[in-house]
Amino acid sequence: MPQTITKGVKALLAEANSLVETISVEAAKQKVLDEEYVFIDLRDIRELQRSGMIPGAFSCPRGMLEFWIDPDSPYHKPVFNQDKTYVFYCASAWRSALSAKAALEMGLKPVVHLEGGFTEWAKQGGPVVPREG
Repeated sequence: MPQTITKGVKALLAEANSLVETISVEAAKQKVLDEEYVFIDLRDIRELQRSGMIPGAFSCPRGMLEFWIDPDSPYHKPVFNQDKTYVFYCASAWRSALSAKAALEMGLKPVVHLEGGFTEWAKQGGPVVPREG
């Protein structure tokens, strides 16, 4: 018997986008060097190697996000324990919307996500650097 999906990705994204603030590329460009903002790149390693990333961004593969946010997790990363604004982004703002919603539900705040994702960032001439490491 086939599965019956009762809440599809469109509904999940609509819900996330109704709860999570979006930041425009233009506004994000003004914040990229601001030490009060932490840019979190949710794309996988292959995407980073292929496209580069926003300067100063922290690479957090989507599958590790909740583990890295939780201070009680053995995988916790200190970058998520700062009193700063977190700007999540992925390729096209789908993973970042869902991730930002999850982060907010965990208590991380403030969290926003980049409108149009890295694709729109690059298209609008945002700075891009090769993946570090």
